[in-house]
Amino acid sequence: MRRVVITGMGCVTPIGIGINVFTRSLFEGKQDFLPVEGRAHGEISFHYIAQVKDFDARSLLSAEQILLSERSSQFVLVAAREAIAQSGLLESIDRNKMAVVFGCSAGGRTAEEPALEKLYVEKKRVHPLIVPRSMASLGTSLVSIEYGITGPCYTVSTACASSTHAIGQAFHMVRSGMVDGAITGGHEAPLTYGFLKAWDSLRVVSPTVCRPFSIDRDGITLGEGAGVLILENLEHAQARGAIILGEIVGFGMSSDAQHMTQPKSEGAAGAMRLALYDSGSTEKDVCYINAHGTGTLLNDAMEAEAIRMIFGNATMQVPVSSTKSMHGHAMGASGAMEAIATVLALRQGHLPATAGNIHVQENLAIDVITRESRTCWPGIALSNSFAFGGLNAVVAFRTFQV
Repeated sequence: MRRVVITGMGCVTPIGIGINVFTRSLFEGKQDFLPVEGRAHGEISFHYIAQVKDFDARSLLSAEQILLSERSSQFVLVAAREAIAQSGLLESIDRNKMAVVFGCSAGGRTAEEPALEKLYVEKKRVHPLIVPRSMASLGTSLVSIEYGITGPCYTVSTACASSTHAIGQAFHMVRSGMVDGAITGGHEAPLTYGFLKAWDSLRVVSPTVCRPFSIDRDGITLGEGAGVLILENLEHAQARGAIILGEIVGFGMSSDAQHMTQPKSEGAAGAMRLALYDSGSTEKDVCYINAHGTGTLLNDAMEAEAIRMIFGNATMQVPVSSTKSMHGHAMGASGAMEAIATVLALRQGHLPATAGNIHVQENLAIDVITRESRTCWPGIALSNSFAFGGLNAVVAFRTFQV
């Protein structure tokens, strides 16, 4: 099987548009959540969201792209452009041997919700392009069209694990030889009135901000954004002299098969164990875990237990952090942002902290990085995503070495 490396990355996130800004914010521990405004203000029990700031689609995209898209797919078009430009892969690859695999959970909320209000409240005709604008697969299609990618192109929708599943699928395709390269990641822009009201009903959103693994944690902070990675087989990357940012070495997935909203530690541990097995590594090789770390009572306790199941007596030797404390929980896009954060951590030799006023719950018995980043030794890093419905996905990255 072929080795799979990362040669480009791009992002649109609440803590920065573009990899350079995102990197700086990530290692500074930047929290920049915005107050809930507009129609939902005063109607819901939480007050902050992780929203992308200063995103001007008109200055970043063509008139035709804007006509065909909505906020979520606009995010991924911009992130893909950055990743492709950094990689330079399209200049030297057969586009029949390229894939586009994205994760998206909520789909075109910013297009669909106003259309439904127009239809049911105003009793008016909706825009003729509302169907494609509402599709979760729109981002995949637009990127495929923009760059002439004629190989496998599809969207994965597994709630909060969507983009991690997408990255894993793309990894397996490149490793097996089905394709020589892939554009992968995820995108989401769900912060509409209806979406905020729906999540308020679930009572899992923090009234203030998320505090993963903290003793006083009380829920998630909803977010949005996109992250894109360019995957390529190592021989192809080396032959063209590409700069290699990191390597994917394993992917594991599992299902709890138990409950829609109550996660099961055995399922999460199973996905981590499979990712390590797929990578040919053991728990002794792990130098970092980018946790799913949502900040809810149930999820964080479950994930900590799953980590203890894998690492046993060595658990406190494995640093863990949740970057959702900075970029929020962007649903199907979270895994892509966290994958990028994990690659950056390994490449720079620094592990991002869990940002904010974190007082780690002692009986979780895991080593949570707080306050400031730590240095990192070369090794394996796991990026965890555990979704509603018990859908679990874990990608294993490694510090690249020839």
